[in-house]
Amino acid sequence: MTRKEKSNGHRGDGHRTETPDVSHIRNVEVTHEASDVNVRAVLTFVVVLTVATATISLGLWMLFRYFNAQEAEAKRPGPMALSRDERLPPEPRLQAAPGYAVTLENGERVDLQNQAPQAEYRVLKHEWERVLRGEVKDQSGNTVGVPIDQAIQQVVSGEGLPTRAKTAPSKLHDYAISLPTAWSSGRETEKRLQ
Repeated sequence: MTRKEKSNGHRGDGHRTETPDVSHIRNVEVTHEASDVNVRAVLTFVVVLTVATATISLGLWMLFRYFNAQEAEAKRPGPMALSRDERLPPEPRLQAAPGYAVTLENGERVDLQNQAPQAEYRVLKHEWERVLRGEVKDQSGNTVGVPIDQAIQQVVSGEGLPTRAKTAPSKLHDYAISLPTAWSSGRETEKRLQ
């Protein structure tokens, strides 16, 4: 095939492949082909879909409000629900773990969960300082510690440090055995019957 045949749109067998020019054809009466798209059906579908979406959304909103109100009315959790303390692992717990706390001498519980490990030392140091200042009292109301300056004055003045009162011997002690006491770490003995 020569170049001239290709530019004319001819195949080599005499058949023409050009598309005819139809730009001069005009049909003024036809502006819309009714068989292609049913506009009324599409608009009806869109309206029904919008109404259904709004109705379902409103229904779900009302349902969730009902569920939230019902949950708020419940006074106690179900019988299988665990309390916060029951969900925690048993003692001793790791430092900085949920539920970790320290109980002071006076029974006060200091919550140290999710804090740095140094927080425990700070609480202990604060408690020691309170004892040294004489601010801590035992269960009977007696002061547990004595300020250092006051203790030095007591020792220097000859009063000495407070000690336990000695009890008078009784007949019970005549038949008892002397055993070291736990509270004195073995420095004092106590008479006990066998």
